[in-house]
Amino acid sequence: MLTRTVKISNVTNLSDARYCAGMGVEMLGFSIDEDSPNYISPKKFEDICSWLAGVTLVAETAQTNAESILKTLSSYPVHAIQVEDPGLLNYLRSELSLPLILRISADLYEADEISSILSRYEGDVTHFLLESDDNAELSETWIKVLEQLAIEYPILIGFGLDNEFTVSALTELLPNLGIALRGSDEIRPGYKDFGSMMDILEALEEQ
Repeated sequence: MLTRTVKISNVTNLSDARYCAGMGVEMLGFSIDEDSPNYISPKKFEDICSWLAGVTLVAETAQTNAESILKTLSSYPVHAIQVEDPGLLNYLRSELSLPLILRISADLYEADEISSILSRYEGDVTHFLLESDDNAELSETWIKVLEQLAIEYPILIGFGLDNEFTVSALTELLPNLGIALRGSDEIRPGYKDFGSMMDILEALEEQ
């Protein structure tokens, strides 16, 4: 079992899904956007998830049209939904009885600006996911801010987890902070190098 909540985003293959579920990962995310490089068709989603049990399946979308999202979701029997547009939250809450995750780009904000966003949407979501498309570093400033925010808000941190300093800091200093990692392609069908994902998940295992 893992010592904290972990979500794996952009799952595209059974190797990632089965390994992470076996390690005790709580949430697996699948992109339902056809224009995404990580898109998973309903058929492939079904094929992967038929091998899984005891894990929360999350539909991930960057779309902003609520009706289009609802139509797409009808083909994905998921347990939760992740969106990027906070303007969708109220509508989706009224139409669905599924937990919502709000993805926030850390590239758009300074560390000390995040608190106001979290407080504004706290009642609408079960988790906030902080990620970076620009490979931002998880600086000491970010860690200090997160040390306070993670006590109040359900945060999943999904950037800057690629060096020993940040992983050890999160493990030792921020016990309330969830972790978000990203899946990657298989080398060939059924063969996968889990690399840093394996290192981080093993570091989070209960001893």
